[in-house]
Amino acid sequence: MAGATAAVAYSSIRVKKQIQNDDLAAAKSKVEPPKELDWNDLEQVDLIGLEIGYGLLPLVNTETGGQLMQRVKGVRKKVSAELGFLVQSVRIRDALNLEPDSYQFIINGSVRCRSSVRVGKDLAINPGKVYGRIEGEPTKDPAFGLDAFWIEPAQREYARSLGYTVVDAATAIATHLNKVLRENAAELLSHDEVQQLIDKLSSRYPKLVEDLTPAKLSLGIITRTLQSLLSESISIRDMRTIAEALTEASARTQHPDQLAAFVRPRIGRMIIQSLVDPQETLQAMTLEPSLEQLLHNVSQQSISGQGLMLEPGLAERLFSALKEGARQVEQLGHAAILVVSPSIRLWLSRLLRHRIPDLTVLSYSEIPEDQPVKVIHTVAAAIS
Repeated sequence: MAGATAAVAYSSIRVKKQIQNDDLAAAKSKVEPPKELDWNDLEQVDLIGLEIGYGLLPLVNTETGGQLMQRVKGVRKKVSAELGFLVQSVRIRDALNLEPDSYQFIINGSVRCRSSVRVGKDLAINPGKVYGRIEGEPTKDPAFGLDAFWIEPAQREYARSLGYTVVDAATAIATHLNKVLRENAAELLSHDEVQQLIDKLSSRYPKLVEDLTPAKLSLGIITRTLQSLLSESISIRDMRTIAEALTEASARTQHPDQLAAFVRPRIGRMIIQSLVDPQETLQAMTLEPSLEQLLHNVSQQSISGQGLMLEPGLAERLFSALKEGARQVEQLGHAAILVVSPSIRLWLSRLLRHRIPDLTVLSYSEIPEDQPVKVIHTVAAAIS
């Protein structure tokens, strides 16, 4: 009986202590206000992100054979080598707001494109010429919008025998990523990457870098110049030649676009070799002379600050003629390349960039003297 009484007493003491502790905690919470919000509570946006629906999680699960992460690493390595700077890592995460089979790419915190794939199936893409039809779910290639079918893996070899290009779901996403990174290359290059490029260049050519920056050009101007080149799919691998050209051009201008225009002829051979194989003839389009002269006059007035643009009717005729010319050239199996005078190249390239994205605009000064060129189409648009 005494033991029971003692147990009750000890229990009563523990309850009182617990009550006292709870009272102390409550009092302390009243004395100490909630933690203030600080910079550590703010999450940085992803420079490069890949968000996937839950149905695509098997593609990133390496334990079950998922190949997506390996494919993404391969794309990052390839794009970095070809563009000339280290592309930052791609952050992959699931997103509950997406459909199960959907994915989307994030660049600098904003969604750039969205598509979907089928896990466990292959994508048979029609490259333009096939020798039969296959059974499957009709779709479009996520990267380039080509006609395609989702097929069973057992049909893979048969589809290839008919001329289809066949890839798995992870490769389809990786190919799409490759395209997105290249299209947004200018946004992937920041001051930090440029400083690293300059430091690397300085280790081999210290005098060149000393003469260039900050003596003649600031890091910001160099960054914007390199971004201008990347925006037109120009690699910046040859930093030595680029730095030499910038050093010479800095006495004439500090404008990034004009500096990029000085750089392009110096790396013209590399530009051309990104379009055609060495010793291969460059198949190109040109403008009818009177049309080119008109565009030259308009560009000069625009540069002078008057902000003059093409008359709407002429602009529409020009765009239609260029689209038709590009279509005809591509049907012949060649890339759509327009060669114009240096004075209108940048202006015209900007005008056409989003209207005819597959059209490359070069200037005559960017083509090496020993490069064979053949004009296969002349663009004409009624001036009046």
